[in-house]
Amino acid sequence: MDVQMYRVVLVEDNEMVSKTISHTLSTATRYQLVSAYDRCEDALQYLDHDMPDIVLMDIRLLGMNGIEGTSRIKKKLPRCIVLILTAAENDELIFSALKAGAVGYILKDENIRRLVPLLDEALAGGAPMSPSVARMVVQSFQRQQDSPLSEREVQVMQGVAEGKSYTRIADDLFLSKETIKSHIKNIFQKLDVNNKADAIRVVNARNWI
Repeated sequence: MDVQMYRVVLVEDNEMVSKTISHTLSTATRYQLVSAYDRCEDALQYLDHDMPDIVLMDIRLLGMNGIEGTSRIKKKLPRCIVLILTAAENDELIFSALKAGAVGYILKDENIRRLVPLLDEALAGGAPMSPSVARMVVQSFQRQQDSPLSEREVQVMQGVAEGKSYTRIADDLFLSKETIKSHIKNIFQKLDVNNKADAIRVVNARNWI
């Protein structure tokens, strides 16, 4: 009976970690490492060629970081499973990656030896993550239920709260600057405010971003 092979792409700039993962996958029966990159930009360039089922994504990279890389991969390949590789359990960074489309994460020091079972878990619909990060996901879901903002408006407001220009927000979300301005206008109306500072104050006070 033939075993289904799943295509894996690795994006990791630590050579030792990359070699360890490559060796682990070379002995796995269900997983084939089709490409390994040390930059998100390269992985995105060859995404249509690699067509991965799973991407193992380092969260801290030179150039484009793993959070933005995850978002772009999910836009192009919505069914692709992205798992974050991280050296430290930084809840906020990991949570940002999950919001970008990752389904879980793997700690480099502790979980690499359990890589294959974690991939199996993700393929089965699971989400490898710690209880603290899972709690943040639940809290985010709960706070979004009473928010008047759409998912896109939340993304725009997150950019505003981070001090990004409208042009940068437009680039990050693959939208036009005029579309961002239109979203901002709608957000102001929904929040009953007249400027960005008041909008940020309202959404932060009510945990809407």
